[in-house]
Amino acid sequence: MFHPGTPGAQFRPDGAGGRVSGPSPDRASYRSFATFDDPDGNGWLLQEVTARLPGRVDAPGTTFASPAELAAALRRAAAAHGEREERTGRPDANWPDWYAEYIVREQAGRELPS
Repeated sequence: MFHPGTPGAQFRPDGAGGRVSGPSPDRASYRSFATFDDPDGNGWLLQEVTARLPGRVDAPGTTFASPAELAAALRRAAAAHGEREERTGRPDANWPDWYAEYIVREQAGRELPS
């Protein structure tokens, strides 16, 4: 894994300079990379995306391919909401709205509520 030390370094051949070993210090989305060659000799550049930028998701709404996918989203929202209630020290009677906001933002790749 590496991050560019100079603009465009991720697109230069390995060893051409400008690449800094390790992930981007701020761990920001879109700023860390990895490369490899497959068995056919093709070179690949991977970019770490931890949170999509606004507008990077084409779906006009929140959709799930299966009940299991929706259940998994609900479990992630429940875990995050539990952490939130621990931080605030009080139960949240408005939890359905919070879950809905969490799931929609997660699918859109937007910043999650805290």
